[in-house]
Amino acid sequence: MNIGVDAAALGMSNAVTSHSADVNSGYWNPAGLLKLEDSQASLMHSSYFANIANYDYAAFAMPIDDRSAVGFSLIRFAVDDILNTTQLIDAQGNINYDRISLFSTADYGLTFSYARHMPVQGLNYGVNAKVIRRIIGDFATSWGFGLDFGMQFETNNNWKFGVMARDITTTFNAWAIDEEEFKTISDAIPGQNQELPETTEITIPKLQVGVSKKVNFNYDYSLLTSVNLNVRFEENNDIISTEVASINPALGFEFGYIDMVYLRGGMGNFQNELQIDNSEQVSFQPTFGVGFQYKGIQVDYAFTDIGDQSVALYSNVFSLKLDFSIFR
Repeated sequence: MNIGVDAAALGMSNAVTSHSADVNSGYWNPAGLLKLEDSQASLMHSSYFANIANYDYAAFAMPIDDRSAVGFSLIRFAVDDILNTTQLIDAQGNINYDRISLFSTADYGLTFSYARHMPVQGLNYGVNAKVIRRIIGDFATSWGFGLDFGMQFETNNNWKFGVMARDITTTFNAWAIDEEEFKTISDAIPGQNQELPETTEITIPKLQVGVSKKVNFNYDYSLLTSVNLNVRFEENNDIISTEVASINPALGFEFGYIDMVYLRGGMGNFQNELQIDNSEQVSFQPTFGVGFQYKGIQVDYAFTDIGDQSVALYSNVFSLKLDFSIFR
C-alpha cells in the first residue's frame, strides 16, 4: 500500500498529493475525485526483482452529483509459484523431488473512497476505507482494516495545496496461522525449530503534505511543478529525522504540450545512507516518465530508478486510464 499507483504519479516521484484529480486520487488523495466530470477507470502493471514479483492495480471512480464522488480500487502485489522445498529431504535423509510443491504469497488492498465539497470555496475532503488481505500459501492468512483522510484546497491563481493522512486509525492486521503447516517448516531442520510469529501487525499513521502550481504559456505549453513532504512518526534515516517524526521530501514536474503529450521527472526517497567507513551520504531516487492522451484515453510510462541511485532495482511501470466520456 506504500509503493504507489499510476505511472504518471510515479514519474513525478509521487509528489501529487495536492493536484491529483482523476480516478487514481482514490489512492493519492480522495479529495481529488471531485475533479471528475465523468466516470473513469485505470489499470497499471509493474514487475519487480527481475519479474519475480508482480504489482497490479485497477480502479474505477465516478461523480455522484455536483458535490460528491465515489471510487473503488484494488491492488495486488504477489510472488507466485514459489518452490516449497521443506519436504525435499525425508526422515531417512533421502532427496525426493516429488515432494516439492508450489505456493504463492500475495497482498491485496481493496479501497472504497468518498469525496465531498466543503462549504468553503475551493476546499474539498475525502475519506478511504481500506480492507487488507494477506496470504502466504497454506501457512498463514490475515485480514486488516484502516482509514485515510485527505483534503485539497485550490486558490484563484492556480496554487493547489493538499494533505493526506494515511492509516489514521493505525491499520490493524490479524493473522491466522495454520499450525500444522507451520510445523512442517519449523521441524524441517532438526534443532533449528522456529517459534510461531506474532499474530498481530499494525501500520502506524503517515502524513503527506503537498503544494503545486500549473503555469500555461505560449498557448500550447504547460508546466506543472509539485513538492511533497512525506512525514512518518518514527525515527529513521530520512534526511530530516527526530525522535518524534521523520520527513522525506519529493519533487516532481510535468511538462505538457497541447494537453496531449507529457514529459515528467522527479526526485524522492532522500536517505542518509551509512557508508562502509561509517560516514553518511545522501542518496535519492530519480524518476522519469512520459504520457500520451487522446480523446479520453491516456497511456503513461514511468522509469523509477535512473542510474541505480537507490538500492532497489529499477522498475518499468505502465498504466492506462480511460474516461467514459468518449462513449457519450
